Amino acid sequence: MPAHAAPAPYPQRPIRLVVPFTPGGSTDMVARVVADAMAAPLGQSVVVDNRAGGSGLAGAEAVARAPADGYTLGLGTISTLAANPVLMPPSSRLDPARDFVSVVALASIPSVFSVHPALGVHTFGQFVALARSRPGQLNIGSSGVGSIGHLIVLRMNAALKIQLHHIPYKGQGPVVSSVLSGETQVLSDQYPSSAAHVASGRLIPFAVAAQQRLPALPQVPTLRELGHEGLNSLAITWFGLVAPRGTPAAVVQTLNAAANAALADPAVQEKLQAMGVQALGGSPQRLQEMMEESERTVREIVQEQRIQLPAGR
Repeated sequence: MPAHAAPAPYPQRPIRLVVPFTPGGSTDMVARVVADAMAAPLGQSVVVDNRAGGSGLAGAEAVARAPADGYTLGLGTISTLAANPVLMPPSSRLDPARDFVSVVALASIPSVFSVHPALGVHTFGQFVALARSRPGQLNIGSSGVGSIGHLIVLRMNAALKIQLHHIPYKGQGPVVSSVLSGETQVLSDQYPSSAAHVASGRLIPFAVAAQQRLPALPQVPTLRELGHEGLNSLAITWFGLVAPRGTPAAVVQTLNAAANAALADPAVQEKLQAMGVQALGGSPQRLQEMMEESERTVREIVQEQRIQLPAGR
């Protein structure tokens, strides 16, 4: 009797990695570094496909609706996998537990909290004292109502007992520009995009959200050190790989092993560290736990603050 042909080993063709944001940002940069390094252990290229729109919803939908065959992956963030499921209208939101399977936690990016030099603030204590003395008079921007940046402002006000005035912008780029021009006075931003402005003195850092102090800013304390663990955790951006729900467990394990091998590569670690990014890795369960913890935090803030989102958000 002729032997039955064994199924071809996975993967047999290039894999698409959907990034739900435009090229050039920190999410895209992390995706491309890891995608390039996963090619060797997989024996196939991993091609980045940028699908921006709808606060990450367009890209997430593209992954959720793709065949569950291991040839479409999604780069998820705290915004797309934890905030959007809570903040989007029921008609448009995705449910990560229903629509995705976790593959691996990739990396995290610290945030830096800074002020315009005109404020004359150089330490966390000075910032809090000034903000409390001027309730509602210091402006801080975010990339929109209901964004992670907006939630950080709300948690910041509650945790520090201050009243920063929130101004929503269309994207984080205008937020950074607003504080550099003096239109706003306070900034919460991912460290890689603020690093050059901090180095030049155009922004004065007073705290960072990170697991430990940043080597580039050894004098700036973490919010965890300062006793604000909840705010510290919320402001750390994380990235992870997900696949459509129903992707075979063996395929998920192959992808997880390839991603972990990529993250262990010294060249990859060097590239990520140069961007201020910390490699994570580990089991799919690690990413699942991060998603669940972040979603709980977002729900708590929404309930505490009774956030009302614009129609259609």
